[in-house]
Amino acid sequence: MKKTWIVNEQIEEEKIAQIAPIDKLAEKLDCLPNSSSSTRTRTIVANLLLQRGIKTVEEVKDFFNPSLDMLHDPFLMRDMDKAVERLDKAIAHDEKILIYGDYDVDGTTAVALLYKYLKDEYKPAFLEYYIPDRYTEGYGVSLKGIDYAADNGFALMIVTDCGVKAVEKVKHANERGVDIIICDHHQPGDVLPNAVAVLDPQRKDCPYPYKWLSGCGVSFKLIHAHTKRHNLPMSRLYKLLDLVCVSIASDIVPITGENRILAYFGLQQLNDDPCLGLKTIIKAARVFKALTINDIVFRVGPKINAAGRVESGNSAVSLLTADEDLAPKEVTVGINRLNRLNEKRKNLDHEITDAAIKMIRQSEAEQFQTSGQTPGQTLGETSSPIGKTTTVLYNPAWHKGVVGIVASRLTETFYRPTIVLTQSQLDGFASGSARSVEGFDLYRAISQCADLLENYGGHKYAAGLTLRIENIEPFKARFEKIVAETIEDYMLAPLINVDAKLKLQDITPELYEILKKFAPFGPDNTNPVFMTERVVDCGGSDGSRRVGKDNEHLRLVVIEKDDTRCKEKSGIGFGMGDLYNEISGGAEFDVCYTLQENTFMGKTDVQMMVRDVHIH
Repeated sequence: MKKTWIVNEQIEEEKIAQIAPIDKLAEKLDCLPNSSSSTRTRTIVANLLLQRGIKTVEEVKDFFNPSLDMLHDPFLMRDMDKAVERLDKAIAHDEKILIYGDYDVDGTTAVALLYKYLKDEYKPAFLEYYIPDRYTEGYGVSLKGIDYAADNGFALMIVTDCGVKAVEKVKHANERGVDIIICDHHQPGDVLPNAVAVLDPQRKDCPYPYKWLSGCGVSFKLIHAHTKRHNLPMSRLYKLLDLVCVSIASDIVPITGENRILAYFGLQQLNDDPCLGLKTIIKAARVFKALTINDIVFRVGPKINAAGRVESGNSAVSLLTADEDLAPKEVTVGINRLNRLNEKRKNLDHEITDAAIKMIRQSEAEQFQTSGQTPGQTLGETSSPIGKTTTVLYNPAWHKGVVGIVASRLTETFYRPTIVLTQSQLDGFASGSARSVEGFDLYRAISQCADLLENYGGHKYAAGLTLRIENIEPFKARFEKIVAETIEDYMLAPLINVDAKLKLQDITPELYEILKKFAPFGPDNTNPVFMTERVVDCGGSDGSRRVGKDNEHLRLVVIEKDDTRCKEKSGIGFGMGDLYNEISGGAEFDVCYTLQENTFMGKTDVQMMVRDVHIH
């Protein structure tokens, strides 16, 4: 599917000074080009900052020099004082505390964070954690979990990464004499649960300055408040930032503001001195360089997630909370278990994804025949061959633990909002996961079908839902109608947002050194994407070539067509080997890329990591 490139608004050099005093920034910040640097480099940097809403000298200083002192006062969060008071009461009166969290990475890291912190501040014998079973209890606060707490003498439950919509469940807990503190980051409903405290920056009445914390991030603010209230050493708190960083990366929350600070220092902790459990997982993921957000998303997070997807999230929490003096054999057993579960998850993922793609193609082929249309493209190579803007699939045999991954893969393949459903743990019900395309608010569309659903929750780009099986077809029809009426056409094709157009001569070590300081990269602070127009293969023996075991990749060596005096630049396009014949034959093309350092035979240079190519 051809990708659409959208170039972000660019501001001319003479106008930049009116918005952001770039010359003053050069004087104040070591990380910006000095006065002798090229005007062009300064313009590129200024535009990248302005696109991120960073306009003043102070804002740029904060962006390039994050500090833990910049974290917001946790007591700005609504109900935080109540939460700390109730926690203090539990500790003072030797009450048993149950830490309850969701079974995904965000939930399990949040549970591990609270457990590790309270274990150092309280009596370990009075602490326990509880991860609901995905298949028998489902998502969120379960009646089984509440009854477990009541039956085993727990006076307080701290619920994390879920609970903000659990009105009836919290009522049940109150009736059974169990107090609840909620640490959530999802959108609340119209009515909040009657808990002791509901910590959620998404609450309409919550004045907390930053709204996009992960569930683990909200839990971190609870222990931040407790640490502050009792003047405890902040260093003990900061050692737990490795867990917070893993949650931020894996839950795909924006890496801006406070999240960026937490991720920045969390990455330092992960690379310098991670907890035993994460150290073991990182080693098993075979990450032998400085860990990045991408490494967490694609290599570390899936291993943690596999436990809750295939079996039980307890396995993940057990490893994440492992004592440093734990016998190596026990740690080995724990990581081997996660590895086995992750392999099983991969097999299920591939099997169900293949089945789902076949189901979509068969359905579309049948609709083509019924309508009398003739498809202009091979089925599956276009996002909407017959005008459909959504995909909603149901198969009762599909494994509930991987439907979210499958929904993501189908969204990438067909590029339209996608929902994958399977049999719920309750007879007569289906549940599943939804994923969106860039720019489209999936959660809002689903909420307009609320009368057909038993429950739902999530974010703009990802959600979960449960409904009666007989409501699947009515839901499918209404969801399609709502999306078709509200989605923009450009959203139904893959997009690449380009931060700036560069000349090849703009690609310098100086520029790359500044770009590194924009990290950590993630949602709303992505690795800057550039494009260069009208380039050609430099030709000869030093020109572009196929590389890789099966020649599947493309090593580009290009010059600008209209500026042959410019030194050639190299790049790598993974999976683009099939473009070699056209490019080596002299075709003129535009190239879209990020920048990366490449070291070869002792020489380090800046190369293009090619995202896409448009051949003229």
